[in-house]
Parts: sequence; structure tokens; C-alpha cells
Amino acid sequence: MIAEVITIGDEILIGQVIDSNSAFIGKELNKIGVDVYQITSIKDEKKHILDALEAAKNRVDIVIITGGLGPTKDDITKHTLCEYFDDTLIQNIEVLTHVEELFKKYISTPISEVNRQQALVPSTSTVLMNMYGTAPGMWLEKENTVFISMPGVPFEMKGLMKGEVLPRLQKKFKRPYIIHKTIHTFGIGESALAERIEDWEDNMPSFIKLAYLPKLGTVRLRISARGKDKKLLEDTIEEKVLELNAIIGDNIAGYEEDETIEVSIGGLLVKQKGTLAVAESCTGGRIAQAFTANAGASTYFQGGAVTYATQSKIDVLGVSSKVIKEHTVTSVEVVEEMALEVKKKFNSDYSIATTGNAGPTKGDGDVEVGTVFIAIATPDRVFSKKFEFGNHRERTISKAVSKSFELLYNELLK
Repeated sequence: MIAEVITIGDEILIGQVIDSNSAFIGKELNKIGVDVYQITSIKDEKKHILDALEAAKNRVDIVIITGGLGPTKDDITKHTLCEYFDDTLIQNIEVLTHVEELFKKYISTPISEVNRQQALVPSTSTVLMNMYGTAPGMWLEKENTVFISMPGVPFEMKGLMKGEVLPRLQKKFKRPYIIHKTIHTFGIGESALAERIEDWEDNMPSFIKLAYLPKLGTVRLRISARGKDKKLLEDTIEEKVLELNAIIGDNIAGYEEDETIEVSIGGLLVKQKGTLAVAESCTGGRIAQAFTANAGASTYFQGGAVTYATQSKIDVLGVSSKVIKEHTVTSVEVVEEMALEVKKKFNSDYSIATTGNAGPTKGDGDVEVGTVFIAIATPDRVFSKKFEFGNHRERTISKAVSKSFELLYNELLK
């Protein structure tokens, strides 16, 4: 069972809007055993849409379309669908009532005829009610291919996918089981990791595939199993994960899609009843943001300070101006004092501190671009490390964040 996702909109093609819809749709389809064969982004242009629909029909079972369903003249998806299906638009009373109710409850401006036209749908379509907006979803079929059209507004599309599209697809099609297990590794590069697990990978059953998903500071290993026997798939994946843990257990930070190293750190802190604070300079708040993006972070994350300028390290954290003058703002002495001071100010058990030069110029310090100092303060001690991350600003910052997590994680495991 395969699908194609077609996103319609010039705003996607010119980079004005990032296509997050396709990522969501692909993930949700995969969960129910539907493979995405292709993702296509096209212009709001009738011939382009018609060509894309016909091409997709000839290669997939399900075509999911997002975008072009608004009330303005540049939204032409419904009219183009009518041409493709040799159909006409009719008014759907249920949708019209819903649109009128939305305006009555939530919109101060009077409803216009353009807004009422949102209730026009192809006569042969099955209407998928959009509870979060005025544009309904539509389900059509042609030569054994299902076409599903949804609005491009992400929260409206997600509501339709979960409430209407996925249940209908599950009911209509028989699908294989597709099961994934994601392992988050840290402290080891992709090539070194591949070398260490080569024998393990070579002994994979034919129905299991392994993918390497590298990112700065971490590599995710995604094990995917596909077949009709769900229990066999689950048992085999579990067995392979146990084997992997015996080989690279020291480099595994967590499992599953959302269990990043910062989530694992949070879990360890909760388990140990510990708390954390951060003092950031060159990382600019990214460490704090990574922790607070996770639900429940308030259990262990006390807070932090972004002391980017030299004076703010003195005024906010209380770092000694004498220490800064003697050793420069990017030094072992300063980063360790930052860690100790922020730990004291937030009354935390642990702290992370960063200072460095991400570039492109040297700034207040005298170290080379790409030099970063990271300190970890624990209940018993403070220690730091110096890193050279190169002359690419974004890469330096991202690596500094990843190394900060790695240092704290290893300390919590002791």
C-alpha cells in the first residue's frame, strides 16, 4: 500500500513557508502501514495540478493533497479537482451551517458570499468535516486510487488526518504492520559507529532494515520491521536492540523518536531527585530551550541565564571581573565560575555553563573562532573542557549544545 503527498502553493516553492505538512502526513501514514512513495510540491496552476494528479494516479494507491482550498481567487484546487473528475461543485448544507456557526461564534466581521462558497464541494466527493476551519476535506476515488484533499493550514490538516482520514484509510485498506525502533547514540561518529556494529548489522533478518540518521553530536539508528506477523516483528526488534545494547550500551542515550539525550538527562535527574540550572554565553539560550521544550521539565529544570556580553557575566552571575581580566572571558577559569555561580543562584544540584567564540570575529575574547569552554558543576565538584569546533558559526553553537548534554549525561550515569 503506497501513497503520494502533493502540496500545492507557490509559497512553499519560493521558501516562504516550510512544508511541515508532508512530514506529519508521512509519519502518520507510516504508523498505519502505508508507505509514502513520493512527496511533490507544485504551483497553484491548473495544468500543473492536473498533471500531478494524473501522474500520481498511475503509481500509487492513495494521493493526499494539501493546500489551495482557501476562499480567495488564487485557491483553485476545488475547481481543478472538478475538472479532473469531470464533476461540478454543489453546496453542502452541513459545511455551510458549520461555516456560519464559526463566523457567529469566533469572527467579528460579517460572513460574505466568498466565505459561504467554502461549502461548495465536488458532487461525487465524500465531505470530511473540518472542525477547526471553514474549508472541508474531500475524499474522491478514480480507477482504484483514492484522492484526499485537505486545507494547507497545519492544525486544520492535522485535525482532519487524525479525525477523518486515518480511520477511513484503516477501514478501507488491508495493510502490513510497520514497526520502528529508534536508538539515540552520542559521543561516536557515524562511520565509527557503523564499524563497531557491522557484524550485528550484517546479521539482520531480511524483513528488518537499519537506517543511520546523523546529526551534530548524535546519530540515531532507526530499526524498521515490516510484515504480517506483528508479534514476530516486535520480538525480533526487541532481540536486536538487546544485542545492540551489549555492543554500544555506553553510547546509547535513549530510545524512540522523542527520547533525545536531553529527555534522558531529564529522566535521570528526576530519578535522582536532582535539579539543573544553566549559564549560557555562546549557546545563546539553546540549552535551556532544549530542556524546556519537553513536558515536565519544571520538575528538574530550575532556570538559567543568557549572559552573552562580558559585563552581564559580572552583573548577573557575579563572575569576578578580576578573573575575567586575568584569563579573558573565554577561559577555563571563567566558565567554571559561571557554572558555580548559576548553580548557587538557582539553588540547583547541577549546572551547565558555556562560553566561547562562535565567530565570525573574535569579540571580547582572544581565542580563535570555534573555541568553546563548557563546564559542569555537580554537588561535589566543577570541571570543564575546551573544544575546537571550527569556523562555522552555526556548527560551533550546535556542537557546543550537544557536547554540553554529553558531558552532563556521562556525569549523571556515574
